[in-house]
Amino acid sequence: MPSTRLGPLLGALALLLAAPLAGPAPVQAQMTQEQAFQRGRAVNLARMRGEVINGGLGVYRPAICMYERSGGNCLVRSDAEGLLFRFYGGVPGWAQLGQPPTVETEILISPDGRNVVSVLYNGPPRSQPAPAGQSQAPQPGV
Repeated sequence: MPSTRLGPLLGALALLLAAPLAGPAPVQAQMTQEQAFQRGRAVNLARMRGEVINGGLGVYRPAICMYERSGGNCLVRSDAEGLLFRFYGGVPGWAQLGQPPTVETEILISPDGRNVVSVLYNGPPRSQPAPAGQSQAPQPGV
């Protein structure tokens, strides 16, 4: 009964041969390994700059999203101008204790993640942040 053993093999072969007839697969926007590395470098640079301009880790901690590899909800925009991060911060433990942030920082990092292009804002929060665990909505005009 060699024909019953070849049945699954012939079926698989038929699928492989028919696949090109179905047309090209849709292109999915995926981040390359280099882009992922650049984004990680950018979030680290933005977080560290925020820490420095707000007095250092002894008195300031940025939002938890700034510790995510991709910047999480803190990454507002990524385009040819660079990566724009907007994040809250406060005294050490502010987020864990459920306290409101005392600082909002907005920083633009170069597209390759190597340079701070501009600190666009660093001051009192301009809006009420979302409760812990919810997304931080981007502000209009950015």
